[in-house]
Amino acid sequence: MKTRGFTLIEMLVTIAIIGILSAIALFALQGIREQARDAKRKSDLETIRSGLEVYRSDCNIYPAAITPGGSLTGNCPTLNTYIQTVPSDSQTTARQYYYRRISNTTYELCARLENVPSPAVACGGNCGTLGACNYRVTSP
Repeated sequence: MKTRGFTLIEMLVTIAIIGILSAIALFALQGIREQARDAKRKSDLETIRSGLEVYRSDCNIYPAAITPGGSLTGNCPTLNTYIQTVPSDSQTTARQYYYRRISNTTYELCARLENVPSPAVACGGNCGTLGACNYRVTSP
């Protein structure tokens, strides 16, 4: 009498194929996660940029410094709050956004992206302990 079922070889081949497909899926998802974190960083810089521009329109000057996690409040006659909580890089404390007022009417705001843009853009400072920033936005 013949019994029905799978042989050991068939089972091993099936397990190997599933393992290979799982490994491919993990590598594909890792790239997507990096892109999503980079998109969040770019969005954060645009939020900060918007607050800085409204601040300048009220105070005729960009702020001397901003504190990630703090608020951006005017110290000119308006005393408005322009950003309730200044965004910070949420992945790790080793990555930070870098802000520098170059003059009363210009600034640079930088981040360190995981997927290095081409060409990478140098900034005036480091974006945390991971080293130099590679993405920059400046005053319009």
